[in-house]
Amino acid sequence: MIKRIIPAALLGAAIFGASSCKNDSFKKVNGVEYMIIKEVKGKKPAMGDVVEVNYKLIADSVVAATGKTETFTVIDTRKQNMGKPVPVPIDDKNFKGDIREVIKLLSPGDSVLINVPIDTLMVANPGKLPPWMKKGHKITFQMTIANITTMEQYQKDMQAKQEEMRASMQKDMQAKAAEQTPIDEKILQDYFTKNNLKPSKTPGGVYYIIHKEGTGATIKPGQTASIRYTGKTLDGKMFDSNVDPSKGHTDAFSFPVGEARVIPGWDDGVQVMKKGTKATLYIPSPLAYGERGAGADIAPNSILMFDMEVVNVEDKPAK
Repeated sequence: MIKRIIPAALLGAAIFGASSCKNDSFKKVNGVEYMIIKEVKGKKPAMGDVVEVNYKLIADSVVAATGKTETFTVIDTRKQNMGKPVPVPIDDKNFKGDIREVIKLLSPGDSVLINVPIDTLMVANPGKLPPWMKKGHKITFQMTIANITTMEQYQKDMQAKQEEMRASMQKDMQAKAAEQTPIDEKILQDYFTKNNLKPSKTPGGVYYIIHKEGTGATIKPGQTASIRYTGKTLDGKMFDSNVDPSKGHTDAFSFPVGEARVIPGWDDGVQVMKKGTKATLYIPSPLAYGERGAGADIAPNSILMFDMEVVNVEDKPAK
């Protein structure tokens, strides 16, 4: 949501003090005006570096009802980017009005006010500007330089953060799965008792009943299994099938076993089967779609069952 703040004529005074509004306080470069508010001596960015910045982007517009010019905040990275700075790569692909020419002059800890005329951007980016950018107006960046690093180091740092996030998410999923597993176990045991079923169980936690034994060796990780299947929730509602034409696809489904291309319950369950095996898998929700569910038909924490037939097994990857 766009938030109106203060009249444009008072912007500089409100933020930086009345003396900061004087035009002679600004310098010009690459078609923009800039004024360094706080200067910290340090490293300037080099070509190929990544500069991490926090900024507020402010635009001005005329209010139709009053005819007065007011400002509104378009972006505030501290609020809209979870408080994290935004990366700005330094390269030679600049255009007239590109604020990177100002950023090249700054060091970590510096704060700057940058004014960019919309007319300049219209010339440099014809037809590519958002509709709120109006001819004769300007945009203003209130910016602080958080860090300067090489592209290589930035990518390493990002990869490390992503791995840390994945590890945290995995740990959280495991904790939630541990809570859900006994709940699913009771539901399954009640279901088996009610329906007079005596399934076997894989070491990974998938229950299964073999209706027809196949031939040859059991399926191993790395092989490609081709499956005909019908998937249902435990109450018998079908959500997918490549056997029933009503689901719109009748080709056998092929996947490389053990490579996480399918839900964990499939990777685990098919490894008790052979070519030609017909079986039913009963998959606890942590080995299916877990707490997120899948679409309208598979609610969070749904136990799934699949009637499956292995129509082929190959020692080559799926296409």
